[in-house]
Amino acid sequence: MDCFPRLSNPVELLRSEYDVVVIGSGYGGGVAASRMARTGQSVCVLERGRERWPGEYPTKTAEALKEMHSSGTLAPGQLKGKVVEGGDPTGLYHLILGRGQNAVVCNGLGGTSLINANVFMEADKKTLAMKAWPPQIRENPDCLDKYYKKAESVLEPEAYPEDWPKLPKLEMLQKQAEALGYGDRFRRVRQTTRFRDGPNSVGVEMSASELTGQDATGVNDGSKNSTLVTYIADAWNWGAEVFCECEVRYIQKLPDNKGYLVFYAWHGRNRGAFKANLHGDLMWVHAKKAVFLGAGSIASTEILLRSKAMGLEMSTEVGQNMSGNGDILSFGCNTDEKVNSIGRAVPDKSNPVGPCIAGIIDCRENNDSPLDGFVIEEGTVPSALAHVLQFMLDSMLGSVEPNEPLHKRTQAAFARYGSRFLGPYFKGDALERTQIYLIMSHDSNQAVLSLKDDKPVLEFLGVARSNHTKYLNGLLAKATQAVGGTLVQNPFFALMGQHVTVHPIGGACMAHDNTGNTGVTNHVGEVFIGDGPETHDGLIVTDAAVIPTTLGANPFATITALAERSVEHYAVSKGLTISEERNGIIDLFGEPAHSPPRNIPPSQDSSILEEHDSMTIRSDVVSSAKAIRASGFGFTEVMTGFVHHDPKLKTDERETYELAYRTAQSRCESARFFLSIQSFDTTTTLKNHQHRSMLTGTFTCASIPGSPFMVQRGELNLFILNNKAPGTRSLTYDFDMKGVDSRKLHFHGYKVVDSSVALSPKNFWRATTTLYVSISEHVPGMCADFDDEDAWRSGRVLAKGIMYIKPKDFASEVLTMTPTGSSLLQKALSAASFLTFFTRQSLSLFLAPLARLQYPSQSYSGFINDTPPSQIINITALDGIVTRLLVWEPTAHPDNDPSQTRNLFMIPGAAVDHQIYALPTIPFNAVNYFTRAGYRVYVTVHRIGQLAVAETLHTTYDARLDLLACLETIRALHGPHPVYTIAHCMGSVAFASGLLDGTIPASYVLGVTASQVFMNPVWGPANMAKVLAGPVPMDKLYTSLARSTWFNCSSYPDDTLVQRAINQLLRLYPQSRREMCANAACHRCSLVFGRCWNHENLNEATHRQIDRFFGGVNMRLLNLLMKMGYDGHVMTNAPEYTPLDTPDNIERLRGIPFLLFVGRDNAVLSVESTERTYEALTDAFGDVSEYKRRVVPGYGHLDPWMGRNAWKDVYPFVREEVDRVVRGEGYRFVEPEDKWKRMVEEGVMLY
Repeated sequence: MDCFPRLSNPVELLRSEYDVVVIGSGYGGGVAASRMARTGQSVCVLERGRERWPGEYPTKTAEALKEMHSSGTLAPGQLKGKVVEGGDPTGLYHLILGRGQNAVVCNGLGGTSLINANVFMEADKKTLAMKAWPPQIRENPDCLDKYYKKAESVLEPEAYPEDWPKLPKLEMLQKQAEALGYGDRFRRVRQTTRFRDGPNSVGVEMSASELTGQDATGVNDGSKNSTLVTYIADAWNWGAEVFCECEVRYIQKLPDNKGYLVFYAWHGRNRGAFKANLHGDLMWVHAKKAVFLGAGSIASTEILLRSKAMGLEMSTEVGQNMSGNGDILSFGCNTDEKVNSIGRAVPDKSNPVGPCIAGIIDCRENNDSPLDGFVIEEGTVPSALAHVLQFMLDSMLGSVEPNEPLHKRTQAAFARYGSRFLGPYFKGDALERTQIYLIMSHDSNQAVLSLKDDKPVLEFLGVARSNHTKYLNGLLAKATQAVGGTLVQNPFFALMGQHVTVHPIGGACMAHDNTGNTGVTNHVGEVFIGDGPETHDGLIVTDAAVIPTTLGANPFATITALAERSVEHYAVSKGLTISEERNGIIDLFGEPAHSPPRNIPPSQDSSILEEHDSMTIRSDVVSSAKAIRASGFGFTEVMTGFVHHDPKLKTDERETYELAYRTAQSRCESARFFLSIQSFDTTTTLKNHQHRSMLTGTFTCASIPGSPFMVQRGELNLFILNNKAPGTRSLTYDFDMKGVDSRKLHFHGYKVVDSSVALSPKNFWRATTTLYVSISEHVPGMCADFDDEDAWRSGRVLAKGIMYIKPKDFASEVLTMTPTGSSLLQKALSAASFLTFFTRQSLSLFLAPLARLQYPSQSYSGFINDTPPSQIINITALDGIVTRLLVWEPTAHPDNDPSQTRNLFMIPGAAVDHQIYALPTIPFNAVNYFTRAGYRVYVTVHRIGQLAVAETLHTTYDARLDLLACLETIRALHGPHPVYTIAHCMGSVAFASGLLDGTIPASYVLGVTASQVFMNPVWGPANMAKVLAGPVPMDKLYTSLARSTWFNCSSYPDDTLVQRAINQLLRLYPQSRREMCANAACHRCSLVFGRCWNHENLNEATHRQIDRFFGGVNMRLLNLLMKMGYDGHVMTNAPEYTPLDTPDNIERLRGIPFLLFVGRDNAVLSVESTERTYEALTDAFGDVSEYKRRVVPGYGHLDPWMGRNAWKDVYPFVREEVDRVVRGEGYRFVEPEDKWKRMVEEGVMLY
């Protein structure tokens, strides 16, 4: 179990909409969150700071400095000033620099209540009756009594107990009060510090104060009744969802009373490394009913100012009439007595410091004007600031030392030097005898907050009422002198001419006439629309920003009371009931007693149900990781590019993305995403085959309606095996995204890392930083199956494009890489595991030529389309050789008329069998294609195919006898009708041999489609080089070395030494990077035949199991092939090698229509092979209409049949020619209503 509870959720689990959004978690925000959760509303709390619990607050100066954030305008004295921004923007301590006065506030779950002085003090009735207040309050100041009591019941203030240890600083303040004549006005002040163990009012276990005086930097003893352990804990227990590191920037009102969009910058996951994007690419959440601003006076006012600038109508008074609540900080140094006001990280029971403030001199009564009222309180400085204070006071004391006797001055000097050399805890030193004063009075309310270059600028135009301030300083000087000390003013004022406040108020003040003409909000904090009395429904300010005047007292009791009043008013106006049920003891490490409302209406809105299901699954991921204290890893990424909005861009091809990118670029349709990627359990992520992490952030593309889009609970899959292409890994981005118009779209993007990156840093960078993007309509449930990589295709494509990582953004991305874990060791192991995985995957592709060879596997995988034949017929040729003829009956008929069935004869090439046409590893193979077109398909497996007989030295010339036997069998079964024939490669050469020498009568053939070659085989350059290489022909060299006439395309790790040597040498086979692979069978096929495909056209399953689809070749066949390919003619067997493509033999082909096609990238045979045949046929017969030739771009040798997209790139033009010849010129194919048509329409096939 973790050491500290965590009420906040990861932002990855933030829903897209809530009934209520609460901004901030201090007193105002805490009240709103708690009370709204108790009405049963779904509540989202957004807090800028991080969640910290007692035990996590800084105690050392270095620790505190890390938590420091400064912003605003540094303007000492009368200098012009400079806008500054530094430190951690989510740091606990926020110093807001202003002109004339600075403010200190707190960022963290619990707001400034985490570091305040705990003093619970109601405003006096005279102050509440001042004209600045709305009539509902000024005419009835008692109206707040009810709400003060509500606040008391939760925060449980109590005075420092009389029977507890005496506190020197408290006793000294009492002496000073008496010296000033205010002895009757001194008292122990009520505060929200606990002085007893046990559960507080909401059920959180608390500890009694250890009197360390550490309040101002956060008390680690568990005694502070902050909003974290009261209102926020209660809100959490009642189902509110809390999210930290979320800085709200502005609010946008939606039309038709649909609520508000709250835009925020998420500082988590190190997103601040992308400075240009943090506040530019804002995330948002939809508040359906109400937004409560409780971020503190300065932050809430800044949000309203920015909202106004973004178009939200409100009063021109926003940002006006701010105040520092008359705060004055001073020090009574080197008094005669021990004060002990320096906090201690470690409790000292024998020398307790006390709570920050224990006593008060209350001078708010008996004044001519309420503006003359004030209070004087003693205080402490926490240990983290002790050395800083020591230095500042030490440097100032010399200039303000009073006119005292020499021995007194000498004693004071020794005390200062004791502090200087022995530290602030040196007994008898100056700091030990320093009283700290905090005055709250009434200033002139002349501060203004404005935006300059989108940054808040705070200007106190008249901070103090000078005469009154002089009077107060005089009182402090008198009080200090009474105890033998020297008064030193606030160092900020002494050194820079600036006051400092810890109680900024105003900025969205309540109007004194209930109109926007004199204020920003009405008497219950509702924001005015413009300068009239109308208000925005459900937009309510509940923090100090609404207070229209200084209070002359610590303000948080009044802030809480006003918030209680405002929230109650809203609840009553909406018919909501705030439950008064008391909590039991809250288990902060467990689950809340009340689950968050699901907001699923009776209609069971599918989008709400879907989000609920998604949230449940992702919550389980986070919870599981938390339960086992798993370590994680995350980073943030920015990608930019161009995306074109055009529904016609459907195909998933690189050319389509590039076209869309160029079009979008020309139209300035830029796109950008800002995503944080988080694995909550590194081990699970790396072990899972999908290597899945969670995506959260934004996507922006102005040309797509609804932009900007929120991305929640998306998926990044790292280096997953790409089943679409062999030897390829993909990084895929899949997420639903919701637009500001509530429209939901789906984003699918992928990076392709393949063999083209081998040994090329440039290509590797390009591959890993280029994202091909498709944006489609969202279909409910489309991504319910996380393992279905094609789920995104079910939605209609709306836009495509390409996005890139820029080098500067990559540099920022590296800075965001952060491991998570419960210990430093866990974090180190998590980072090492993730980076090792990334490196290993990258190197396996970058060093592809050196990768471990892939050998045949005994298990079948990826056989997604088993296509068994209807019948298998054994065929006996004239020479007695037995082969096979496989038959597939048609699955559809033209016009649903079975009599329209026609026969189609298909001949595979050498070393293969029927599987090249009935390939089980692609979803739509050639047999599927032609049987659904109404053809009965016959496929021969001849003697040079994948049969045992192939090892017995048969050739293409011999195989013509098998083809004759097949045609005669078909004629015997269906009558003496000519049959259209499709022949591939050496099967086509064998068919040409039979037709040309007359063995196969031309009358048996209705037409021919010859794939890659027919009667003029011409080797490609690589194969021609093999023929010409060396003094010993390759077939003879192999026979000599291997002592075998058979070359098997498959090999195994335990093969013979010669075969293993061949396997290793084939690593060096000359290939372009894009065609490199580690498949031993693929290498061996390339050796004997040449590269048979463009690798990008095969899917992973086909390529991985090439050994199942290829047999081998005997050396007698190889010898004939080498001779034919070199000479360019189909020939008889050795030793004659008689060319068969003579004019007389070609004449036998008269009347047979031919379609000749070849892949443009064919590395086995030259495209010249079909060109020569085409020229020979047209020269001989002249009728060019019956002779067609086609070069297929992007394809090689065998991939026109085995390629994953052959169904749309090759099969259709072959079928068109078959239909033309078999069924006539007027025939028009009609797609049957079958599963393949549905697959195409649903986009499953479009890849």
